[in-house]
Amino acid sequence: MRIKHSKYKNTGLIFELLVKQIATDTLSRQESPAVKIIKKFFTGKTSLVREFKLYKYILENRGVSQNKGESILSTVTEISRKIDRQAAKKQKYELIKEIKEAYNVDEFFSMKVRDYKALAALYCLMEAQNSDLSDPTFIVENKMTVLEHLTESKQDKQEVTDTIVEEFAKYDKDLRLLTYKILLEKFNGAYDNFLPEQKTILREFINASDSQVKLRTLINEELQKIATAVDEYKANVKDSIAKIKLDEVAKNITPISNKTKVGDNHIINLLQYYELVNELKNL
Repeated sequence: MRIKHSKYKNTGLIFELLVKQIATDTLSRQESPAVKIIKKFFTGKTSLVREFKLYKYILENRGVSQNKGESILSTVTEISRKIDRQAAKKQKYELIKEIKEAYNVDEFFSMKVRDYKALAALYCLMEAQNSDLSDPTFIVENKMTVLEHLTESKQDKQEVTDTIVEEFAKYDKDLRLLTYKILLEKFNGAYDNFLPEQKTILREFINASDSQVKLRTLINEELQKIATAVDEYKANVKDSIAKIKLDEVAKNITPISNKTKVGDNHIINLLQYYELVNELKNL
């Protein structure tokens, strides 16, 4: 699911537009209703103000290091999940209502804002944090946009993808499903088509990531099945060099010890073993 940016719901953008409107009204030597609107809606401790401050914090930080940029964005999106969204929605409705009463809303929202791309990207990221499964590519693209604003440097797409995988893996089970989608996206570069076994182990890796014992047991059971399958299929391989290579592979298929923490490398190896078994099956 790709979330569509809404100018009417982006409190950071609306504030910037109100500031520009004040400047326009002042130059026209007329009283500016935007001043009263800002005082009414952008002060205090409302949900709308809490949300606005997240946009403000992003805009106020430029030229930071990559690590600090990652930290800022992670903190901002996490805080956004704790805001009362229903309350903020009602306050935004009242805000837009007053803007419409004071100005031509089409002209108001047609004004150009310097950091529009960063504001729009942050809106989409915060919405993704509070919605069901989102398109992982969409999340990566928007995170890259915000990070490029913060660091003022070009972002590496694969590195951004990796940090998102790590970030979402820390969240609860429902959000880990999003990580599962991102992992599938990540590994699609290595495999044209995923085998059912590969999809299953990835799903288990996400759903059981908080239970090392369960995950280790599952992987060791799968490794035993693969080792058995390799021995069986090896009988059909006539090439002597290929047999030697398969013997080496079989030696490396060893169970994970109880003292070893299951990590990405174990999963990647298992995915590759599944691929090998599938190739042997088709010989």
